[in-house]
Amino acid sequence: MAFDRLAACAGQWHGSNMLQDPGLGRQPVISESTLSLVALLDGRFVRLDYTWGYHGKPQAGSMLVGCQKKTGVMTVHWIDSWHNGDLVMACEGVVDERAVSVRGSYAAPPGPDWGWRIAIAPDPGGSLSVVMHNISPDGQEELAVEARYSRMDPRR
Repeated sequence: MAFDRLAACAGQWHGSNMLQDPGLGRQPVISESTLSLVALLDGRFVRLDYTWGYHGKPQAGSMLVGCQKKTGVMTVHWIDSWHNGDLVMACEGVVDERAVSVRGSYAAPPGPDWGWRIAIAPDPGGSLSVVMHNISPDGQEELAVEARYSRMDPRR
């Protein structure tokens, strides 16, 4: 199960973050990124804390991931200095074999709410990806964030 594979990825990770910035005409903003993954409460939860940058300004975020194994429900509570302001986005999905995959939504006044999908995929080959999609009210998905990580050498 993807949640158990994710919990087994505890440690420090380094990679790159690509943000599709809608304010720049869909030009991607690429920055270095770090990720710290910690299993909590005897492996019942996983917390990801990550850093990245936006035009030289440091950014950070955190996700608390839970899995109710009995029902197969996955939850992610996500905060981020650039995307969410002072709000927590609560996302939910079902257990998947390959990735933690959840959906949430956010207000986009004066129109209807938009959706957001987060996929966290641990690769048995030693990599980890966090991919996020923006979902329009009519269901069209567009890549918003793609972060790819490799495990850091513990001697660094």
